[in-house]
Amino acid sequence: MADPVSPPCSEIIDDIEDLVSTLSVVPKLRSRNKKPKVEKEKKIEDAVIEPAIGDNIPGTQNIYLKTWGCAHNSSDSEYMAGQLAAYGYRITEDKTAADLWLLNSCTVKSPAEDHFRNEINTAKKMGKHLVVAGCVPQGAPKASFVQGLSIIGVQQIDRVVEVVEETLKGNTVVMLGTKKQSGKKMGGASLLLPKVRRNPLIEIIAINTGCLNQCTYCKTKHARGDLGSYPPEEIVARAKQAFEEGVVEIWLTSEDTGTYGRDIGTSLPELLWKLVEVIPEGCRLRLGMTNPHIFWNI
Repeated sequence: MADPVSPPCSEIIDDIEDLVSTLSVVPKLRSRNKKPKVEKEKKIEDAVIEPAIGDNIPGTQNIYLKTWGCAHNSSDSEYMAGQLAAYGYRITEDKTAADLWLLNSCTVKSPAEDHFRNEINTAKKMGKHLVVAGCVPQGAPKASFVQGLSIIGVQQIDRVVEVVEETLKGNTVVMLGTKKQSGKKMGGASLLLPKVRRNPLIEIIAINTGCLNQCTYCKTKHARGDLGSYPPEEIVARAKQAFEEGVVEIWLTSEDTGTYGRDIGTSLPELLWKLVEVIPEGCRLRLGMTNPHIFWNI
């Protein structure tokens, strides 16, 4: 699937569209003896965004991005880094020099979730702007340690620039919606978004999100939800683009790759045959994990 405690003048906002971009113009007082008018507390829908000046100019700050978890999470982080870099933000590994921390979490193992919680506390102590993403806030948005923080849902990573920009202004934005198309759940954000690969030779492609099972012990199911497969033509287009950019290895990943296509009338073998046609000589394809009972029924 975020000041020591929280940014000053923080507003809790469900979506960026709810913000009003009108500039606040305060008239000068005409009399020294005249008392300034005290305005009533504004409602969220009346929130005013102050003009960005100086260090608040969007796209000029340093962003520290930390990722925990599976290849799918790593792919999400690469997409977020790509969009931020394309907008002008600088991705840095120096957390002390960063203006904002973007933490992409994992719920599969407790140690990863503990590290995520500890990193949040560290960012608060250092007075950093903070945005959290990934399966932890998506699956447990009411958890005490993410309250008051900006949150990006696992299907909202294509709006990371907006969330980062508003968080740097002191606003709190929460995006946990589910994308749908023609009444059906989609896999998530577009596969053709810009990317900053951690390894420039490897492209990680999430072919679907969620799964068909209902395992009682699995918190990832609560975060990623039911099966949502990407159309095969989008996956093939992403693979071709990656090879053209110098990638020599493709990783196909998801919560359960074996279930791919069952919600859109296709299958994993059909996808693999289409991908084989576009793999250049000397390059290779790796297939991620799947459940045994699904694998033998592909």
